[in-house]
Order: sequence, then structure tokens, then C-alpha cells
Amino acid sequence: MAVRRIVPNLHAADPASARAFYAELLDLEVVMDHGWILTFADTASTMTPQVSIASEGGNGTPVPALSVEVDDVDAVHARAVSLGVEIVYPLVDEPWGVRRFYVRDPFGNVVNILAHR
Repeated sequence: MAVRRIVPNLHAADPASARAFYAELLDLEVVMDHGWILTFADTASTMTPQVSIASEGGNGTPVPALSVEVDDVDAVHARAVSLGVEIVYPLVDEPWGVRRFYVRDPFGNVVNILAHR
């Protein structure tokens, strides 16, 4: 048996409104659209299935619904600021070797955007 993929499913009354956040901020493409569900992906990369179970998000922060690793966290942070996305936790270098910040998506989910240093 092999796990091929792990996909978080976030509730949204209007899934189509996710396009602006997940496509514009993170450059993800819609790879499935049934109206009631949209799946976003980076079609150029291969990801390893992972799931994290946490009692907190680190440094006393809330556990984020998603963690998204990017190649240039500073560029995504600048894009988030320019798009007016709510930043929940500021851009910071954490002692465990990541540079990250949290944003809130249009549905209230906290998203951890990070890069390994």
C-alpha cells in the first residue's frame, strides 16, 4: 500500500471565491472544478504526501489549517501585503530553521506560508 496524495478539504460556502486567494497569492492552478469543489495545485512540482498533527503552531501561535512551503517567502509576503491579505502572524525567522508568516484566507482559515532557511 502506498499513499499517493493527502488533500486537505476546507469548507467554503462559495468555493469559486477561493480563486483570487489561492491562484493570485500562491500561483496555484485549478486542476479540478465541479462547482461545489475546486482543487488547486502546482502542476510543475511533485510533492510528498504529509500530514501534521499539532497542539500549537509553534511559538504559541494557533495551529494553521494549512502549511504551504514556497521557494521565496519574502516575495509571497510582499504579494500578500499588496493584495491586502490579512497577515495573522508577521514574517519571522523561527529558531527551528524556517522563515514564515501566517495569513487568513477568505474563509477564515489560517495559512502558514514558509520557506526553509
